Amino acid sequence: MKIAALQLSTLPMSEAKLDYYFRICKQNEVEVVLLSEYALNSFFKELETMPPSMIKEQSNHKIEALKKLCATYNLHVIAPIVTVKGEFCYKCNAHFSPKSVHFFEQQFLINYKHWHEEKFFANAIAKYTLPTFMLGGFRFGIVSGYELHFDAVWTEVMKKNVDVVLTATSSAFDSTKRWEELLKMRAMLNNVYILRANRVGSFKEEQTWQFYGQSLLVSPFGDIELSLGDKEEILIATIDKEPLAEARKLWGWKKQISKRESL
Repeated sequence: MKIAALQLSTLPMSEAKLDYYFRICKQNEVEVVLLSEYALNSFFKELETMPPSMIKEQSNHKIEALKKLCATYNLHVIAPIVTVKGEFCYKCNAHFSPKSVHFFEQQFLINYKHWHEEKFFANAIAKYTLPTFMLGGFRFGIVSGYELHFDAVWTEVMKKNVDVVLTATSSAFDSTKRWEELLKMRAMLNNVYILRANRVGSFKEEQTWQFYGQSLLVSPFGDIELSLGDKEEILIATIDKEPLAEARKLWGWKKQISKRESL
């Protein structure tokens, strides 16, 4: 199967750019496209100063555009998006298919002093559940970038027999190597593909937030197979059942866990 990661900064209201990239995906027989974090909406630090009505207008416009484009190009698109109900904002991942759209609230939110999503968004705090979907014989899991750090997420990845983890991020500053090592380790210990789409561009306040892209595909053996640069571009990759089976047979993590679950 062909899958793609599209690394972007915040998109304009026009759907022309998405149409351009989705046309490329269609020409290359891509079936699943992952968008980077804060591509459909303004970056978080900008959202903090925007009225909910403006955020809602921004999101609704992108939702309608993606519904139309996914139907036109027969694509499944995974994209982080902010939904608004009344005065409350919710950080979600959306799964757009040619016929429908489903929203899943992000379940772990950043709570740092300089980047406090947990305080801003009204997402529910509940037991973690992993959003998944099947396509072309592969089981995909949708994991927000920040959620990658939590073991509870990977317990669900293993339990639900996920083959490909799709993760959208907005990583900035000097975190490139740390993120690479995290993704390689998680892919190898769970014998899954990980496709990461990272934001590009910048945001300026007292300091400049520089988003560096470098979206990538990590193999079930924990190797980086493909990687992009630091500008807007698209990564198109092929995933295959054979490496998944080979990695799982070689390392046998799942069998070790299954033995203990049956006790």
